[in-house]
Amino acid sequence: MYTAVRLRSTVNTRPEIRDTLKMLRLNRVNHCVIIEENPHNKGMIQKVKDYVAWGNISQEALSQLIRKRGELKGNGALDDEYVKENTSFDGIDALAQAICSGEVSIKDVPMLKPVFRLHPPRKGHKGIKKTVPEGGVLGYHGDDINALLHKMR
Repeated sequence: MYTAVRLRSTVNTRPEIRDTLKMLRLNRVNHCVIIEENPHNKGMIQKVKDYVAWGNISQEALSQLIRKRGELKGNGALDDEYVKENTSFDGIDALAQAICSGEVSIKDVPMLKPVFRLHPPRKGHKGIKKTVPEGGVLGYHGDDINALLHKMR
């Protein structure tokens, strides 16, 4: 599974980049989405690589993300009891493991919003105008995206 976090605004950007960010549901800065690994999603992420940070999310980071930032429609908080009552999983950890393995998706949990609103990173970004190889935070992080998500918890 990939995770993508929007880090830059779309002021003075091309319309196709704005449209691609909307298709990925990254409507605001510091929004995060979990998407499956397929050529279509990878192509969209490559198009907006100068505006997002993305990488492979681990099961522990996904569990923490769902537990802290998962919201239900109507601004309700997501907890283990809701997951037990409305899905076939015992809790958030089991749900995160199933999502990482590809058995289910975020859409399979009723009333769960597909976008996670994150806090700005503690101690700031390294720079939102440079890519990861240049010393910034934009672009592909690989497994290091989990550290960025931890900073933005």
